[in-house]
Formats: sequence, structure tokens, C-alpha cells
Amino acid sequence: MKPIAIIPARGGSKRLPRKNILPLNNKPLLAHVIDIALNSNIFEKVIVSTEDEEIARVAGEFGAEVFIRNSKLAQDSSTVVEVCLDVLREYKVDEFCCLYATSALLSVTTLKESYREFRTRKPSVLMGVSNYNYSPVQALTVDNNGDASLLIEEYRGVQSQYHPKLRVSNGSLYWAKEQSFIKEKTFYSKKLNVFDVPENEVCDVDTEEDYKKLLKKYADRF
Repeated sequence: MKPIAIIPARGGSKRLPRKNILPLNNKPLLAHVIDIALNSNIFEKVIVSTEDEEIARVAGEFGAEVFIRNSKLAQDSSTVVEVCLDVLREYKVDEFCCLYATSALLSVTTLKESYREFRTRKPSVLMGVSNYNYSPVQALTVDNNGDASLLIEEYRGVQSQYHPKLRVSNGSLYWAKEQSFIKEKTFYSKKLNVFDVPENEVCDVDTEEDYKKLLKKYADRF
């Protein structure tokens, strides 16, 4: 059985209104992600979960199957995990990929490579990740007076080559086995692997500044 792609795309984003369908090269961000998923030839279905009529129309126009979610799952407090679980109640599959609606820089090649890694390593979840811009082991806590101290004292004076290898989820993709995901109800599985997404294909979009960065990255690539 081929996996499905789930693209969560609610209409009520507050910090950057209508972010999932903002234009990129004369096409909504969501449409780029749908194209990437369809052109990979990996998926049985590409499903957009939304409560929004305009987003549903865009999804249908570009070849996705629309899943109308309950309005209770379209709140600021609603999580991607809840949205995926909602879809999986209707679609019975062995594996799925959660793709963010703003992952418009992701390449078909990278998506296919992540799936190969997922099938080869056989984790419960394979998470798209990036390096930290600065090592978090050097993080400082700062009080109201501006006084600062190291968050992790054990790394005081330790050279960077001896810092632990750290990654962070970058808002691009998650591969997961359905049964494990339904049981654990998290992408931070006990059997979690990571996949390094190329930096020029990553841009988590939450603010106007993020959107400008995405536009620049896209222009630099093409």
C-alpha cells in the first residue's frame, strides 16, 4: 500500500494572515507543496486538511483531495498531531507523510530521498531537521536586570568541536508509521530518526519577515 501525504492548512493564521496561500511565483504556497507531493509519485493520495473554503478551492484546483476538518481543529491551540490523527481516522494506511503547507522550497528529489531513508532505516518517525544557527549548549538565561548566565554550565569553556551533535525540527516534513503514530500521538517518537533537509529548501513561515526570506531563497534558487 502506498503512503498518503497530509498537508495541514488552516485559514486562521494570526501572525501572518492567509500564509498558506500567499503567492510565490504567481502560485499559492500550498499549490507548490501539492505539486511537489504529486510529482514525487510516492503517494496514493495527497490530502489537504482545512476548514477554509478558499484553501479548499486552491487544494482542489491543484489536484489534492480535500478533507474538511472540524472547526474545533482550526483554533490557535490546535496541533498538527491532532490534525493528522483526524485524517487517519478516515484513511487507513501503513505510512504517511505530513508536509507543511508552506514547505514550498522543498524539492521532489529531497522528498524522495527522505522516503528512501524512512523505508531503509525503518523508524517510527523520520523528522525533517536543520542545524541550529548557534549551538544551544551556549544559551544564556537573562533576568529582568539584564544579568546573564550559562543555561548549561557543564559546557563552560568547552570548544565547539566537542559540543554534542544537535538538530531541530524545521517545519518541513514528518514521515510516520500510522500504527505507531496513533499509539504514541506524537512525532517525537521513542523510535525517532532525523533527515537533514538542505538549508536552501527550508523556510518556516510564521511572520512577514519569514515570508520575505522565503521569496529571496526562491529567487536565489531559480
